[in-house]
Amino acid sequence: MPTKVLVHAVLLTLIKSVSAVEIQARPNATAALPCNLTSPVPDDLDVSWSSNGSVIASFAKAAANVTEGFSWNTSAIFNGDFSLTVLETDISRQGVYECVVRYNATLQHTCEVTLSIIAPPTVSILPKWLVLETRSQLECQAEGFYPPPVFLSWTRDGQEIHSADQLDGEQGADGLYKAVGNLTFYPSRTDQNATFGCKVSHKGDNQEQQFQLNITYPPSVTLTVVPPSSDKIPLTLYCDLESFYPASASVSWLQNGSALPELPNTEQNPDGTFKTRRYYTLTPEQRALGGKVECAVNQPGAVEPVRGSVDLDSLDSKDEPPVLTKSAKASVAMMCISLVLVFLLCFGFSWRRRDEKQKSLNVSGIILPPRITVGQKGRVSLSIEGRRVDRVQTLWFLNDTPISDTSISGTSHANFNCLYNRLTTIHLPFGLTLTSTASEKGPLLSRGEMCYYKLHTHGPLHSSGTGPQQLIASLTFIPQISIHKGAVFKCQVSYMGKDKVVVERVSEKFTILSPPEVSEIQLAETTNDPDVINLTVRASNFHPDVITFRWFCQGGELSPVASQASSSPRPNSEGFFSAFSQCKLPRSELERGGTKVWVSVHHIALKQPVTRETRGFIKRPCVSEIVDLMCPSGKSLTLGCEITDFYPPGISVTWLKLRGGEQDDREEEPIEGGDMWGPIETHSRLFRSTAFLTTKKTNLDKGERGGGIICRVDHCSLHEPIERHWRNVVSPSIPPSITVCWSSEGVGVFSLLLKGGHPKVKLLWTAGGQTLTPLISSETEEIGDDGQRELKSVCALERATRPPSHMGNRRTNGHAIKTKAAVTDPDTRGIAYIDEKEEEEEDDTDRDTNSESDKDSDDDREKGSGALHINKVDLTRASREAEQARLRVCVEISHPALKLPVYRSWEEPNEEMLPSP
Repeated sequence: MPTKVLVHAVLLTLIKSVSAVEIQARPNATAALPCNLTSPVPDDLDVSWSSNGSVIASFAKAAANVTEGFSWNTSAIFNGDFSLTVLETDISRQGVYECVVRYNATLQHTCEVTLSIIAPPTVSILPKWLVLETRSQLECQAEGFYPPPVFLSWTRDGQEIHSADQLDGEQGADGLYKAVGNLTFYPSRTDQNATFGCKVSHKGDNQEQQFQLNITYPPSVTLTVVPPSSDKIPLTLYCDLESFYPASASVSWLQNGSALPELPNTEQNPDGTFKTRRYYTLTPEQRALGGKVECAVNQPGAVEPVRGSVDLDSLDSKDEPPVLTKSAKASVAMMCISLVLVFLLCFGFSWRRRDEKQKSLNVSGIILPPRITVGQKGRVSLSIEGRRVDRVQTLWFLNDTPISDTSISGTSHANFNCLYNRLTTIHLPFGLTLTSTASEKGPLLSRGEMCYYKLHTHGPLHSSGTGPQQLIASLTFIPQISIHKGAVFKCQVSYMGKDKVVVERVSEKFTILSPPEVSEIQLAETTNDPDVINLTVRASNFHPDVITFRWFCQGGELSPVASQASSSPRPNSEGFFSAFSQCKLPRSELERGGTKVWVSVHHIALKQPVTRETRGFIKRPCVSEIVDLMCPSGKSLTLGCEITDFYPPGISVTWLKLRGGEQDDREEEPIEGGDMWGPIETHSRLFRSTAFLTTKKTNLDKGERGGGIICRVDHCSLHEPIERHWRNVVSPSIPPSITVCWSSEGVGVFSLLLKGGHPKVKLLWTAGGQTLTPLISSETEEIGDDGQRELKSVCALERATRPPSHMGNRRTNGHAIKTKAAVTDPDTRGIAYIDEKEEEEEDDTDRDTNSESDKDSDDDREKGSGALHINKVDLTRASREAEQARLRVCVEISHPALKLPVYRSWEEPNEEMLPSP
């Protein structure tokens, strides 16, 4: 026995080792996590598998324990195989698994296995019809992949037309990701049979989905009216559709924008039989054949079809042509020829003299704009003076290439060159573009888009009397460096219908300006000296190449240590230049943000220099909204606010309680119980922290208007502290029904009393029959005996046409009940008494004229500070029996604590329904 123990100890000393393995698996697959020993294994080993501090499987004293979802072949343990099998892999089970082998509580072997889930994407194209030469968009979906990202590109006939974009996608409930890539272009006729492809590259697999486009060719539509023989018979129209695809096209008829009903093909006669009319149009070739055309009708049970026929030869009556002898024909021909020759000779002599006199033109030089900037419209023009400028035409050239009008007005164009020259390669291939074309009134084109030209002609402008006329020809264009750099404009003036050029003008060469895009100042440590910081600013996409950087520090100018601007930077493929400039300062001056450094960039295209400044490594914090954290006890309130991406780490947080009034006169009171976690460094010179506040909840249930809690964050990078406002939202107490009180004149006062709630409740009163109309109401707010806020809302209304029992023998006193009791206490019975008290005054008012009554009513409304507006509702319906709808009154209650509005309604009982007078 001692010998056996000694052998086991020697073997365990030899097999003690550590290994690390990485396993990749697909979702819902089986993965084996290896852990093996090649040396002999004693019987009393202790083996365990764990992940994230939790034991998954263990084997000790010949007993195994395995968590659900895993499998372990314990019989192979004595052969040195401790591998663990994951039955169904998913994203939640990926991570690091550790296999530990012990003997007599002594660690003998460990093995770390990293399980990674790799799920390749499934690529699909959303098929749809695209309209020819119209801005369209294709969508390519990559679904079910992990981990992100994927790289998506587009191809056409095997050639890449859009480089790969990195897409992170959105994560679904199963942990897998889904991403969508878009391709925007203008389909052309050449794209009909082309093969497009969406190529998706992923860590797990590369896939490409190929497809062909379904392109709709819009038809050219012509509507023709068949001339009627009389204006009293039906008018026949027919619509011709040409050059459309596919064949399935439906036609609908509209008149004044409204759809016309489709007439049935078959109509029924009074005797039960049917009639119909069918149309067929013969082509000119079919009509030229002549003969007989038949209409054959086949019916069920009939052996032979019923036929109707017409003879085409008898449709048109043909007149006999006049018969002339040969001598008569020759005489007529000679006479016509003689007359034509005499007329041409006379006209030619007179026109030649007149044309020479009036063809003289005075053409100015080409006028260039003072500044020509990339992406901004510029205009070149020239003036033409003469007697016949109304017949003058101009042709513009860029160098020697003719220019066409490429501006768009109402119709989309695709796959066109802005120049006629076939050697010009400024258009996009295959008619594809990722941006929309420009229009005269639309946004300007940006760099890399299709060129834009619009031709203008103003005139002819008449001078005094019969003197010469003036014509102004101009060309609006959007300059691009790759096209217009070093170019000249040329304009040829000629007469319409003539090939001869009368005058040609050539402009001077012009300089194209492009203002630089200046980056923020970037800070980085020097490689050889960490105590020195490099400050770098970059300028890109500018033209011409001359640019100046000037560095300043606390009012003193610094000398740049590196500047690409002085070494004549090279242009990129689009003709734009880029440059950078560097300045060095000690780390101590920039570490705490106490030293202000700025750089000004000067360029000929800038009206004012561009300035960028920094205060070192200082970063402005980002403050989230205040979150209400759930508290288990329910008696205290815990609020949290997250502060991220700031430097230096010194930051202060103050919690304040906001009381009372408006923004200008609100009161702030500091609150105790605030705490802060952090700051903790997340990246190099970036910190984050979380502020907490725990306070008693009872002090906030009686929130005042405009009140709440403020989290105020202060940092050295802020000129003013950042504040986040949290309001305590409390649901109001809503009564189950509306309170109603009727006066003797049939005026109903509807009221609703709501208690508590914060912030204030919003109410909307409506009334009507089948449909409801908004009403005017009055609200008063008081503090009740229990200390809660009470909101009383009152709405008064009467019928525009009331039943006789409610009408009385007198009119209502204007549009308001002049009593404050109706507003403050709608349940009081004093309303009828107030009406009777004013009865004599109203009777006297009835004796006055209508104009005096209206004037008194207006005066009463102005004097009655506590007046309640009376709404009138007309419930009569335009029907034969003059029925009257039942009155309904409804109030809508809205509050932030309510997910949906709450409604309370009142409906007139059946016994109050009386016919209208």
